[in-house]
Amino acid sequence: MSTVAYEIVDVFTDRPFAGNPLAVVFDAASLATDQMQTIAREFNLAETIFVLPPRSADATYRVRIFTTETELPFAGHPSVGAAVTLMRRGVFPAGRVVQECGAGLLPIEVTAAGSATLTGGEPTLGDPLPPDRLLEVLGLTASDHAGPAAPRSAGCGLAWAFLPVRREALSRVRFDLTAETGVCVFAWSPETREAHARVFVPGEAVWEDPATGSAALGLGVWLVGAGLLPGDGVSSYRVHQGHEMKRPSLLDCTVTAVAGAAKSATVAGHVCPIARGEMTIPPFVG
Repeated sequence: MSTVAYEIVDVFTDRPFAGNPLAVVFDAASLATDQMQTIAREFNLAETIFVLPPRSADATYRVRIFTTETELPFAGHPSVGAAVTLMRRGVFPAGRVVQECGAGLLPIEVTAAGSATLTGGEPTLGDPLPPDRLLEVLGLTASDHAGPAAPRSAGCGLAWAFLPVRREALSRVRFDLTAETGVCVFAWSPETREAHARVFVPGEAVWEDPATGSAALGLGVWLVGAGLLPGDGVSSYRVHQGHEMKRPSLLDCTVTAVAGAAKSATVAGHVCPIARGEMTIPPFVG
């Protein structure tokens, strides 16, 4: 029976058994979409990433990214994890590579020490959202909302709803699994430019994420839009995530703004190898 090689790595952490676990499946060109989805369900992680030959002459490699339920055009921790893992396997040397995915061509800077910096896609920022519904699905009250900045959706290839709260509220979140919106709830420290965050994904087997690169990118867009980071120039900020899940993660980010609007954002982190092996290819499609 045919098999496919894979590795399990922990992303956005410099030590094993922390951060966000990821399955990287290699040489996936022969796999059909349904087979990829079946393999992702078997791993039962937040995401599984499949490595394919590039279609664009400007890309180093191509990927497809699956949750346990669906395919995503882009996700941060799979992109960082795959880039470092491919470098370690000798597919390309440390340096700048270009990942082709559903969100387009994304540059990634990979270091020999096992970290990577991902530049997200085109920033998007939605209109202000009423906080009541988001607070309700998180089991929080109006007093937990850290105004005056309003919740909004934001992203750089994958959008999230962002809700600022008081730091002490994070440990009291009780997410409603019937919710229809992915939410990043966070506490922001303007003095240190650090956020402590939790990210929830409705309708998935893994409904809380311990490290979310796409949300960290979107947070920078939200912070510029809220006036909490400068509206011109490059600003650094840091996201702590996963502590409530006992999988502490650290995401180092930048956002570049012009005339009060975010124009690009980056997220960086380390990747720790955990396991490798072969998986049986599902002998069916559909």
